[in-house]
Amino acid sequence: MTQLWAAPFRDGSPVAARMTIPGSKSVTNRALILAALADSPSLLRKPLHSRDSALMIAGLKALGVGIEEAANGDLTITPAPLFGPAQVDVGNAGTVMRFLPPVAAMANGLIHFDGDPRSHERPLGPVIAALEALGVSIEHGNRYSLPLTINAHGQLRGGTVEVDASASSQFISALLLVAPATKDGITIKHSGQTLPSMPHIDMTVQMLREVGVDVDQSEHNVWRVSPAVMRGREITIEPDLSNAAPFMAAAMICGGSVTITDWPRVTTQPGDELRSLFTQMGAQISFTDTAHGSDLTITSDGTIHGIDVDLHDVGELTPSIAALCAFADSPSTLRGIGHLRLHETDRLAALAAEINALGGDVDEEESALHISPAPLHAGTFHTYEDHRLATAGAMIGLRVPGIKVENIETTQKTLPDFPGAWAELLTQNVAGDKQ
Repeated sequence: MTQLWAAPFRDGSPVAARMTIPGSKSVTNRALILAALADSPSLLRKPLHSRDSALMIAGLKALGVGIEEAANGDLTITPAPLFGPAQVDVGNAGTVMRFLPPVAAMANGLIHFDGDPRSHERPLGPVIAALEALGVSIEHGNRYSLPLTINAHGQLRGGTVEVDASASSQFISALLLVAPATKDGITIKHSGQTLPSMPHIDMTVQMLREVGVDVDQSEHNVWRVSPAVMRGREITIEPDLSNAAPFMAAAMICGGSVTITDWPRVTTQPGDELRSLFTQMGAQISFTDTAHGSDLTITSDGTIHGIDVDLHDVGELTPSIAALCAFADSPSTLRGIGHLRLHETDRLAALAAEINALGGDVDEEESALHISPAPLHAGTFHTYEDHRLATAGAMIGLRVPGIKVENIETTQKTLPDFPGAWAELLTQNVAGDKQ
């Protein structure tokens, strides 16, 4: 029986908290891949330790990569020849199910991939088709999805491939990450009409350049990567800015202020758009320089304005924005998010169903949500094994008493202890303690 978590209700008193957000999943898992393919060991400082990163680590270890965790959580990655036979469990992690098959294609032996039931429904065809076009033998029963088995022969030759990445930018990143390690390099041409989450591709390109790889983007929607030696390095993983969304939003729902430590001044993370989005919705954002970087503080009197915004490039922020919109003083429209139907769950349908079940007023279109403020009442907020649905339910519970969130443990996908961090947020009182 799925456990129900009683979401803490705030009695109207403002919050005053200072929070440290765990490392970015997107950066951690990309850094792990690059380190595994590098010419020397790498050290990852402050990596994320969550289900998704644990699955990536386990998958790389299964292929022969040496990965050791220090007492403080830092990771040392030692490259080694990749080999099978091996079994890789992808769980329901998009980065694992899409990034690891191209890596496995450079191993020797049979590599079998499988995961949670939902992983069988998530799009993987463009990665499979691209690898097959590059000469990789893959058994997938003509389903172009999980489960699958790669019959690898020790090297990926490379070449030119066309990829329709309309459903996920991860299809492009998956090939970019391995391109320098191929014999001839890879040229990737996006053939679809749209390309969601472009900031995640920018993140991949930037991280490749940091390890000495040149990525030619002189032609629109084309990426050319020549063979190159990737350097081992030491990298400190940025906080996961998308995971900061519910904690920042607490200041807007309850009033008060929340400070997020070590917010990078320059970053490719899509979560950095929260600064602009929350400002448009009525909050105030400020930075404070510290000895280690910058802290970001969000302050609000509890007033939330509706918003009309295209979230195509930052779709992962949609559940948190939608939860805020349910409390806004005017209607909101969240557009350009049709690709979210193919994430951990159909996020548009799930958000509409769960907010409406609590008395909300959400109209769903193929690629948009229209949210009109309405009085919400107690009830169960189902999460569909989606971590961002779970945190959205917790946000609603701050202002609506009697909210129970189903399967809060699903937040372990990207947050090691969300219930503990949420309790810390609400029990702190650091008013007047700002530097």
